[in-house]
Amino acid sequence: MPLISVIIPTYNRARFVSLAIQSVLEQTFEDLELIVIDDGSTDETKDVVNRIRDKRLQYHYQFNRGPASARNNGLKQVSGSYIAFLDSDDKWVPEKLEIQLHTMKKNNDYLLSHTEETWYKGRRLIKPKKIHRKGWGDLFKQSLKLCSISMSTVILKRELIDTVGLFDEALEVCEDYDYWLRVTPVYAVLLIRDALTIKQGGHYDQQSQKYKGLDKYRIYALEKMINSHVLKEEQLQLALEELGKKCRIYGKGCIKYDKEEEGEFYLRLPEKYRDLIKDR
Repeated sequence: MPLISVIIPTYNRARFVSLAIQSVLEQTFEDLELIVIDDGSTDETKDVVNRIRDKRLQYHYQFNRGPASARNNGLKQVSGSYIAFLDSDDKWVPEKLEIQLHTMKKNNDYLLSHTEETWYKGRRLIKPKKIHRKGWGDLFKQSLKLCSISMSTVILKRELIDTVGLFDEALEVCEDYDYWLRVTPVYAVLLIRDALTIKQGGHYDQQSQKYKGLDKYRIYALEKMINSHVLKEEQLQLALEELGKKCRIYGKGCIKYDKEEEGEFYLRLPEKYRDLIKDR
């Protein structure tokens, strides 16, 4: 069996996916399988993938059910002890898996790691903002604000998936934000400080471009964690504070765009949890 399973979920990314696939197949670490989950593409994605000949490559088509479902489909097919994800518009430097796996074996207590990234918007190299700075260790507080771990940088030990579970398919977007909220209260995160992942942004079909008002989905994820009884008291307090911030921002935004009923609902939502700390 391969040591590492790589999952690429894709949807109508024929113009990008071959570069992502080749960046996996050209890794200096070769003991891998690559599982491409096509989430109902209507472009030439299938033809592009099938033109690539490599016995380590698997292609699976499913009806369009969203990125969480595609990731879960991939997770159900893996055979490796380690699992990595790569978005179909990103790619890796050739030594990515070799360096990351070597570092994880030297730091065997960690069940997951992520790497630094190089960001492009179109063809322009861009510098990530301070809020996107990568962290190491306890990342729960950082993960409350936004998705603090980029999927394309991650390697997980399979036992973490067995413990935390699959992605939440109720989420059309922000399924990664939700997942790291579930992981980081329990598990520390190892950071490899080399920029081993190349992130390509700025195109129209990115999830962040297609969906507006992402805080609505983050609020859903926060409520799940608050009600999960997993969080320690300090973690719960941090989650409640972030819920209040996101509800104010999203609620006021709704009112600004004439969705007053929805806006008032989210502005009142934190009151539901006002006495939660006292009741524990």
